[in-house]
Amino acid sequence: MKAGVIGYPISHSKSPTIHQYWMDQYNINGNYHHIEIKPKDLEIKIKDIIYQGYNGFNVTAPHKENIFKLCDEVDAAAKKIGAVNTVVIKDQKLYGTNTDSFGFIENLKSSQDIDFKKKKPFILGAGGAARAILYGLLQEGVEEILLTNRTIDRAENLQKLDPNKIKVIPWEEKETYLNKINLLVNTTSLGTKNQQSLEINLDNLTSNSLVSDIVYNPLMTDLLSQAKDRHHSIVTGIGMLLHQARPAFKAWTGVMPEVTKDLEQKVLL
Repeated sequence: MKAGVIGYPISHSKSPTIHQYWMDQYNINGNYHHIEIKPKDLEIKIKDIIYQGYNGFNVTAPHKENIFKLCDEVDAAAKKIGAVNTVVIKDQKLYGTNTDSFGFIENLKSSQDIDFKKKKPFILGAGGAARAILYGLLQEGVEEILLTNRTIDRAENLQKLDPNKIKVIPWEEKETYLNKINLLVNTTSLGTKNQQSLEINLDNLTSNSLVSDIVYNPLMTDLLSQAKDRHHSIVTGIGMLLHQARPAFKAWTGVMPEVTKDLEQKVLL
């Protein structure tokens, strides 16, 4: 198996650690590594990857949308999300998918006994991750989703995924809606190491609410710490990173790997 992850910059990516761990665990001969590609070089470098006999590759910023245009085929998830994070190469053709929604949903399912049809989610942020998470929640049968973003027009754009089920809330009013939900998800970069923190008061949040943050550096963000102090159930972001990698590994090797505590610790080092 020959695979990698493309992005710019890319040296920070944990994907090689994840996939190498699984190759060792399942006795699969292969290698997986970082492939740094500048945006202007994307098309020519992808041709090189095909020529070099890769089975496929993962995609991270800033290429998730542009690689979509280079794929010969993309599946329904990638089309709805509007971005590709996993590519399979077969007969010199590119087949794109997006596993971020799978990663988010599986992370919650592995952490909680959860019935999504009874969940009333509130999504903070309107970037690519938010789009994937909205798609995943809609696929799970959620009836209504509240969505907010600092730039309201970006949230309104995401609302087009399902205008009947997604309701956009002004960012400055987000705290007044916390008593109407039972799943709060931060998809913004706020709270990430060296970034601004997410300023939100959880006093209005219903007591049975689950709080999730897709940030995993730090693992315990200020949002999760505040939620834990209030005795809410919490789900950290590391699981989404690990679970989104599973379908990619299966697509290249035929093996659906498991997420273990040992792998989680290696990625967090």
